[in-house]
Amino acid sequence: MKIFMTGGTGFVGHNLTKRLTAQGHEVTVLTRSMRRSLPLLQGASYLEGNAVEKGAWQEKVSGKDGVINLAGASIFKRWTDAYKKELRDSRILTTQNLVEAFSAPKSQKPFLFSTSAVGYYGFHEDDELDETSPPGDGFLASLAQEWESAALKAEGYGVRVVLMRFGVVLGNGGGALKEMIPVFKKYLGSPLGTGKQWFSWIHLHDLASVYSFLLDHEDISGPVNCTSPEPIRNQEMTKTLGEVLGKPTFMPALPGFLIHMVLGEFGSVLLKGQRVLPKKLLEKGFRFQFPVLKEALREITSQGS
Repeated sequence: MKIFMTGGTGFVGHNLTKRLTAQGHEVTVLTRSMRRSLPLLQGASYLEGNAVEKGAWQEKVSGKDGVINLAGASIFKRWTDAYKKELRDSRILTTQNLVEAFSAPKSQKPFLFSTSAVGYYGFHEDDELDETSPPGDGFLASLAQEWESAALKAEGYGVRVVLMRFGVVLGNGGGALKEMIPVFKKYLGSPLGTGKQWFSWIHLHDLASVYSFLLDHEDISGPVNCTSPEPIRNQEMTKTLGEVLGKPTFMPALPGFLIHMVLGEFGSVLLKGQRVLPKKLLEKGFRFQFPVLKEALREITSQGS
């Protein structure tokens, strides 16, 4: 297939491009800058352009079998009013511009795999959440709802839209573990707040496999939870990562008030959580290679994270 991708030079996008090109797909990656440090991949082509802005790049969407939209500024930063605007613009404007690009005449039914997040559900305690669960409240939930609404407008052009609700992506060389592992190696790893909050996650390898699965299953559309079938509480996650690294975790839990003091509103993302299950994927027969956190962490750390 011929695939157009935004966010293709990031942690998830780079690894996904590598998987797709290895499978014989042609991937065109939109990037803001063709700087020399760009990790170019064999089998992929790179197009300079800013997805937040309309431009000639939109013409390249026409003729592709589909689009994978991974663009979006990281939520892992203190949310000032200015940064909230950047979070929104990087998601909503990009998605709106991609949908506009689908308005060009086409001879086939393309797809749009648009990134979203489990933040859609808001913060919950022990409730099990699947794709039929209602949206929650708060900034992240509202942002995810607006993001998904923008993507679903592509259906008006005959596009198959899949809303990829990511949990925390775990893999080698990037994402959350890139920040966590150095701390744990210094014996400073500790639970956050009560430690009882749920941690919904997915191994990077399984996430790439989900995309391949969706390419092969054209009957799947709408929301898809991209999370392991076995979410885990923060305190257990902390203990497990320490065990895998051979670095016992004996530090007391980091108080919630201190996290809020340092990180502001973003602190709630770390102190609260969602118990999200990938019901749709399981019902369609998807098999996770790394459903259990300890197995996932052992594989990732064996690569030298």
